[in-house]
Amino acid sequence: MLAGKFFVIGVTGGIAAYRALDLVSGLVKAGAEVHVIMTAGAQQFVKPLAFEAISGHRVHVDTFETPPGWRYPHLELARRADMALIVPATANIIAKIACGLADDLLTTTVLAMVCPVLVCPAMNVYMYRNRVVQDNLNQLRRLGFKVVDPAVGRQACGDEGPGRLADVAVIMEQIKNVLKPNKDLAWSKVLVTAGGTREPIDPVRYISNRSSGKMGYALAETASNRGAEVYLVSAPTRLAVPDGVNIINVETAEQMYQAVMDLYPRMDVVIKAAAVADYRPRVVAAQKIKKNNADLVLELEKNPDILMELGKQKKHQLLVGFAAETEDLINNAREKINKKNLDMLVANDVTKTGAGFGSDTNVVNILYPDGSVEPLPLMDKLALSEVIWDKVLQLKAGKKIDAAD
Repeated sequence: MLAGKFFVIGVTGGIAAYRALDLVSGLVKAGAEVHVIMTAGAQQFVKPLAFEAISGHRVHVDTFETPPGWRYPHLELARRADMALIVPATANIIAKIACGLADDLLTTTVLAMVCPVLVCPAMNVYMYRNRVVQDNLNQLRRLGFKVVDPAVGRQACGDEGPGRLADVAVIMEQIKNVLKPNKDLAWSKVLVTAGGTREPIDPVRYISNRSSGKMGYALAETASNRGAEVYLVSAPTRLAVPDGVNIINVETAEQMYQAVMDLYPRMDVVIKAAAVADYRPRVVAAQKIKKNNADLVLELEKNPDILMELGKQKKHQLLVGFAAETEDLINNAREKINKKNLDMLVANDVTKTGAGFGSDTNVVNILYPDGSVEPLPLMDKLALSEVIWDKVLQLKAGKKIDAAD
């Protein structure tokens, strides 16, 4: 939901300014672009360099400073922002915005904004309860600002009560509530596979691969956020199941085959992101195999090719596959998309930096049955999942649009 979004974070002069670092970090990890504006007071608590290191962008601190590439920072930030937050919002900044003042870069930028603005108050309990502050907060609400109520607890000064900055997790949830995506997948039942299957040798050993499941889980999370009814058939991973997703846990390739084929007739879209073992031991020992002086020889037999079978039985479904290669990426991917009757294939070279198993990022090419290829740049897997679902929707509408569009 947050991937590719443009956020402006206004940081003001309160002790909770340091907690805005965690918020910026969380947004960046979710694939957002974050630009920070710091007031003079904020810089007394946290140095701009800290936000620059986390956000990857120069911090804006002066109305009349024009960093390279910025002509009118207050207008460009306001126009580009999908959302702005003031974290923490002091009594002073709340009063200034409520009155329409524009005497520094932050207030000037806020006045030019048409995007949602979340105000996150943080101050002493008695300041927060002051009638003037409450009137100003109510005025902001009447003007359309979103106010994230502060938490209750012990404050830096030792007083107890409301006034602590809301937890970053609460703020992130409020952001998602405001930026709820279009439910453009609400028409669909979606099946995603994830993780690396395990093929047992004996009760304690198995054959597997390096797949972490992160890409499949990102695809499931994004589809659920966009309104789909999502079924996630997952080999073992260490990942949390995304909210709203129906999880079917499996271990072996045969178990995944059965689960997928049972669900397939009812699905509208299937994305096979799992790394399924091609082979399994022909015989599984009932007891742990003991080490001795002889070599151990395992005889392997083929597992069912789930993607191939889906392609054979495809009727109304859109079928998307993944290909992890170490050489001759495009030719191998083109052979796979035609052989397995796919509508789209996402291919990556796992030897590339940022594209290997377990990474939080990926570098992929998207291929189509007509032989066309769309290369995508390095991006966070959650951001990539948004792009992949956009491509699915384009296929559903009977058209392809280049990634640059």
